[in-house]
Amino acid sequence: MKMKKRILIFMFSLFVVVESSAQCAMCKAVVESGDTEVAEGLNDGIMYLMAFPYILVGGLLYFIYRYKFKSKN
Repeated sequence: MKMKKRILIFMFSLFVVVESSAQCAMCKAVVESGDTEVAEGLNDGIMYLMAFPYILVGGLLYFIYRYKFKSKN
């Protein structure tokens, strides 16, 4: 029963929408100004910031997999 309740709460929390701003006012003004070079630089910065956590998690999973694989042999 407890597990069903936890799963139900988790599924409900996936559908709860909280309104938030996508970026700060200055970033929004720069993007809306029409300067494509600055907007591209902003997008590149976002991509670099987004890639770093994926690299960390991927490396962690690789080391866990390698550790588990060595322990089986």
